[in-house]
Amino acid sequence: MNFRKNKRVLVGVTGGIAAYKSPELVRRLRDRGCEVRVVLTEGGKNFITALTLQAVSGYPVHEHLLDSDAESGMGHIELARWADDIVVAPATANFLAKIAHGTADDLLSTLILATTARVAVAPAMNQQMWSHPATQKNLQAVRDLGVEIIGPGQGDQACGEVGPGRMTEPDDIAQRIAGDGIPQRLSGRKVLLTAGPTWEALDPVRGITNHSSGKMGYALAQAAADMGAIVTIVSGPVSLSAPEGVDVVPVQSAQNMLDAVMKRVTETDVFIAVAAVADYRPADVSEQKIKKSDSADTMSITMVKNPDILASVGEQSERPVTVGFAAETENLLQNARKKLKSKNVDMIVANSVSGEESAFGSDRNRVTLVTPSGDEPLQDGDKYEVSMQILSRIADLVSS
Repeated sequence: MNFRKNKRVLVGVTGGIAAYKSPELVRRLRDRGCEVRVVLTEGGKNFITALTLQAVSGYPVHEHLLDSDAESGMGHIELARWADDIVVAPATANFLAKIAHGTADDLLSTLILATTARVAVAPAMNQQMWSHPATQKNLQAVRDLGVEIIGPGQGDQACGEVGPGRMTEPDDIAQRIAGDGIPQRLSGRKVLLTAGPTWEALDPVRGITNHSSGKMGYALAQAAADMGAIVTIVSGPVSLSAPEGVDVVPVQSAQNMLDAVMKRVTETDVFIAVAAVADYRPADVSEQKIKKSDSADTMSITMVKNPDILASVGEQSERPVTVGFAAETENLLQNARKKLKSKNVDMIVANSVSGEESAFGSDRNRVTLVTPSGDEPLQDGDKYEVSMQILSRIADLVSS
């Protein structure tokens, strides 16, 4: 299965009879978790209304090059920056010629020049127009610009002729742009995660923390929500935005995190401990800032052990499916197997945090799943892609 992260997709609709299929394309993209905006050309308005496209996309349709409602009136630049992908469907012979020659006389053609997003077109036209040397020359120029060509198909055409030029079916276009629809394998399940670092205060100014960015926990939360789960993150201090549709409970210390987890875990189907929790904290927290001593070059801090959140959940008599993370600098799998047994959990996700491949702060990850039945290395990828693989195995445990 080809799972991809939720995308921002801009659908351009030009003036061809195949525009009647464009609302279905918007729906198929949204089914795959995409956020969709639509640009309708003057020609496109002859075949379909903006109201229809607004109804299926959930957003106002963009029609004008200069938008007085946009920031600085430059809507084309805002849309060009917003989109991860632009797909023009249908793409007429005229619009292919515009792309080939760099014409920018309306909003959609200007967007093509102003964007760094992936651009694809789904041509649709009469078979004779498709076969004309000028169209084929323009098509090659479009390809040379790095634009992806989707289709066209062959068959009966609205004009009564038969041949190449039918727009590719909307579901097939959506598949090319957004991948497979995400199976709702965790639909209705409650998933509780911890993410990020903890902050153990020394005084009102200073504290002990670590390099965890929270990216893996937040990626897992977004992926779980995309699979239909009801998701809560208990999050240490991070500089990340809350994933869409996910409840975030901000905490500071390990004790704060434990309290928030234990308050919710009895009503949870899956618990995933991703946070990099400090193992120890200062025994005493100064009420005032600790001042540097002019007479001493060293300072001693007495540390005490923090509560073990994963073990606390693992020892519950009726615990949820429980998954921990093992971030190690050496003996990765040996330490992960030990943790699996000592914490009484269902799975450990083992990843190295040493050297150039450290997962801390990175957008990519490479992990091995450690379970009582053995070790399973997962395909490396960005943290969302890895999260989807992890959650697929967790869904197996939930349904078993």
